[in-house]
Amino acid sequence: MKTVNLKNMLNLRSLAIAAAIIVSMAFVSCEKENDDYIPQNELSDDSMLKAGKSLPPGETSIAAIAIDAGFSELVGALFYVDGELGTELVDMFLNGTDQYTVFAPTNDAFQALYDSEDLESLLGAEVNGITDIPAEVVLNVLLYHVTDGRRAANSVVPKNNPKMIETLLEGTSFNVDKNLKIWAIGNTANLVPPFVNISASNGIIHVIDAVILPIEL
Repeated sequence: MKTVNLKNMLNLRSLAIAAAIIVSMAFVSCEKENDDYIPQNELSDDSMLKAGKSLPPGETSIAAIAIDAGFSELVGALFYVDGELGTELVDMFLNGTDQYTVFAPTNDAFQALYDSEDLESLLGAEVNGITDIPAEVVLNVLLYHVTDGRRAANSVVPKNNPKMIETLLEGTSFNVDKNLKIWAIGNTANLVPPFVNISASNGIIHVIDAVILPIEL
């Protein structure tokens, strides 16, 4: 099974710049005709979005919202990677000013991953928590849940054909269809209404019901 080379990914600021270039190229080539706002009540009650306007920044950061909202497994994964690999993910999402969109798995989604027999078979050991998974793998998975810039529901969920979302994990993407389903490389997940369009000072959070994987187990 192929694994992703992480040597060029530890400088996350440089990675974010590269991802921004990729996303901007994608917008020019194919996204423009697909970014029409979808007036689905279950996605958002925000009048700004219903009027086709962008979602304004919130008052607190992505990491602060994740901590306050009880995404303890996601937050724990960020701290674990920082501690093991010397990255600065927590600082980037807590104090950073660059804008990101995070597809945030619930605690139940992480538990389902830990309980996966396929993951246990792949690692050759029982998985009871995030620290039982190699930090390099966790970093890849975390970056696969983030895309550059502020992308509210009107820029994520298509009206018709599935929309491709480029991620911060170099060279990877996933698709979102009109039924709120995410088609990742290794599995699927669903956006969880109404917990989408959570606006932070440095981005937007969309809650999802599974940890999406950049590899097939």
